[in-house]
Amino acid sequence: MEPESPSSPEPAVTTCYRHPKVESYVRCTRCERFICPDCMRDAAVGHQCPECVKEGARTIRQARTAFGGRISTVPLVTYVLIGLNVVAYVAELLRPSIVDDFAMLGRGLLGPDGLHYIWQSNHPSDFRLEGVIDGEWYRLITGAFLHLPPTGGTFGILHIVMNMVTLWNVGRVVEAQLGRARYLTLYLLSALGGSVLVLLLDPDGNTVGASGAIFGVCTAYYVLARRLGADPAGINRFMAGLLVWLIISAVVTSWQGHLGGLLTGGLVALGFAYAPRDRRRALAQAGACVAVLALLVVLAVAGVVAMTG
Repeated sequence: MEPESPSSPEPAVTTCYRHPKVESYVRCTRCERFICPDCMRDAAVGHQCPECVKEGARTIRQARTAFGGRISTVPLVTYVLIGLNVVAYVAELLRPSIVDDFAMLGRGLLGPDGLHYIWQSNHPSDFRLEGVIDGEWYRLITGAFLHLPPTGGTFGILHIVMNMVTLWNVGRVVEAQLGRARYLTLYLLSALGGSVLVLLLDPDGNTVGASGAIFGVCTAYYVLARRLGADPAGINRFMAGLLVWLIISAVVTSWQGHLGGLLTGGLVALGFAYAPRDRRRALAQAGACVAVLALLVVLAVAGVVAMTG
């Protein structure tokens, strides 16, 4: 009787490195670890594991706009800015005193009767200072998110409607060209620039509106379009229309805020558009924004010192 031959060893069972209880016979083409169907990610050749896919994504250079911003298909910042303006407007309607508390005001007096008066250096002791001159620096920004009430001023509700329509039409384009972070910086600096010029030239005026910021965005649209080589005739007509509106609106609105936003937006846009197109670009663009911000801060502080001195 012949002895039985020893049985051949069973093949070792291979399992997914992320799911040890799941059999797997497919290797990641990059790290060669076994992966199960849940962990397989399609690659140019074969499949890769999730970790290798993430590592590969970090080594791929992300696409950028012509001015260095991240490419995004959704104009999120424009949506948020419009939403903030609308929310602030609703808050005004529910509580009108918000305008007095947060509008752009360089200097003013709050009387013991609760009414607001034009500032004068010699005032009764029971009158209290208000405005930027009294340290309410937040007004330089908050005033840019408020608008005229439905029956206020010359435009009424058209004030916010026209501003938001313009922001919707132009802001989306500028956001796509600059990227979200640069676009938001442009908007806020333009709003601040408009308020600073109001502080310097019309400190007694109580102004509201996003027009300064929007003039800055529109000016940036012109600068960026010229830099990209767009049709000169079309963008020149756009800029001419913007300047005409600046002159016409000066009769019934704060031309100081419009002009301040226009100049500030133009300076920031020039810094974005003509920064060197290499590794220094982000640093140069940030430096331009810091320089503009520093200039505005110095002008605002100098204006307050001049009024208090």
